[in-house]
Amino acid sequence: MSIKKILIITTCIFFSIMPAHAGKVYKLGLSLAITGPTSDAGNPYSKGVEDYFRFVNDMKILGSDTINCMIKDDQYKTAVTKRNFEEFIDEDIVLYLNYSTGSTLALKRDFEEVQIPVIPASFHAGNVVNSKYIFLPIASYSEQTLGLAEYIVRNNFGKKVNIAMFIHPSAFGRGPVEDVKKAITRGLNINIVEVVEHGKDLDNTPMLKRLVSKKVQFVICQTIQSPVATMLKDAYRLGIAASSFGEKGKITFLGAHYTGGNDLIALAGTASENFFWTTAYSLTSEPGEGTSAQLALAKKYKRDIKAANSHNYTNGIMVAQVATEAIRRLKSKSMDVNRKNIYNELNCMNGFNAFYPVTTVGPVTFSKDDRAGVDLLQLYTVKKGLFQSVGSPFQSEYIKNIK
Repeated sequence: MSIKKILIITTCIFFSIMPAHAGKVYKLGLSLAITGPTSDAGNPYSKGVEDYFRFVNDMKILGSDTINCMIKDDQYKTAVTKRNFEEFIDEDIVLYLNYSTGSTLALKRDFEEVQIPVIPASFHAGNVVNSKYIFLPIASYSEQTLGLAEYIVRNNFGKKVNIAMFIHPSAFGRGPVEDVKKAITRGLNINIVEVVEHGKDLDNTPMLKRLVSKKVQFVICQTIQSPVATMLKDAYRLGIAASSFGEKGKITFLGAHYTGGNDLIALAGTASENFFWTTAYSLTSEPGEGTSAQLALAKKYKRDIKAANSHNYTNGIMVAQVATEAIRRLKSKSMDVNRKNIYNELNCMNGFNAFYPVTTVGPVTFSKDDRAGVDLLQLYTVKKGLFQSVGSPFQSEYIKNIK
């Protein structure tokens, strides 16, 4: 047989085993704490991201194109996060999903240098200061804590109330404090008696007795679940936890996104009753289109009940939804899926182009002047071991006054 015939036959065989259109692969990267500190949030978050992208690929939402989101554990260590990010950049990712406040702030200049859009799990308002490329999934911690403070004011009939803030000893915790203080100078009718940066104390008795002696009526928490659970159990044991909002002589406890959820109920038990909490995510304790879809997704990919019902699993799903939607919209316009175009597409996600992911209580809206995706928040409280919504979704009134 001649060489020419061999080449013809080989070529025919090669093309016969190739798919008609293999499709493009869009690479993303996610670095987060799957293990180590805050892994109680990072672990279900990573599962939400992984499962939604698997769903996108399995259901061919992008046609023959697929998303490959590389996920790496950084154990909440900024140095490891930075190394992971550099490795992702070498892989030519088109969008990056980061995790912690500390690493987001530390890598801010890197994001600007490589001009890559970033969606972090941190909602710290400082992330977007002097940054073009960072997009917060939902309203910032500052807006969440202000919303809680405003709720306190609205439900105390014009009386000035004493509050304390119980915060994480980091930029993640400290960020909202100054913004609440700014709102007070602009008329928010509360008095911050004390700001407590918690340590690793297993007993909050002295601190709680001190707050009671100072006539503190409300404690707003901006940290993670475990220290809040410890404080709630101590308050319950001491008999100073309010059994209803604003109960006289007792303390009502409230918190932002990472303080609550089903993990808090599991940790604090009955002491979590009447804890008030805000986030922009829909919860599986309340039936709805988004929560039904979330539970179905978790079942499809064989996640346990704890992960399936975690608001941080929801959080992970939602950022994957936003990333997928930006790519889908670019494809519908026959535009290249690259960093620059994803960045521009995210900035166009507003008005009639807002995105409704159903996992949140409001639409995702981004622009060059608005880097918080979901502006609406929902207040929840624990009743009979479940978080239940209180009123309708709302926005902070003071957030625009302090910018």
